[in-house]
Amino acid sequence: MSATTAAPQEAGWPDETARGRPAAASGQRDPFAAGEDAALAALELTWSDAGYHAFSADGGRWCAVSSAGEVLIGVTPDELDRKIRTHWEAMQ
Repeated sequence: MSATTAAPQEAGWPDETARGRPAAASGQRDPFAAGEDAALAALELTWSDAGYHAFSADGGRWCAVSSAGEVLIGVTPDELDRKIRTHWEAMQ
């Protein structure tokens, strides 16, 4: 039995996402992106009325910007939430 090799595109494999993980074979988005989107939406819902905005997740860094322009960074959504809460409590 002979083995042949082909580039992923030639083999019909799905393209990779921006995070370097294979896209779903069905053509849907990266399955982990839905969790990030939900976490970002929850952070925005929780903190936007308190003056925090520009929530983002990129390369393992979760960020938010305070109304004073301070950038808060966490490694996970929970860590960012704790940092925002600590920052908000200090400002009260």
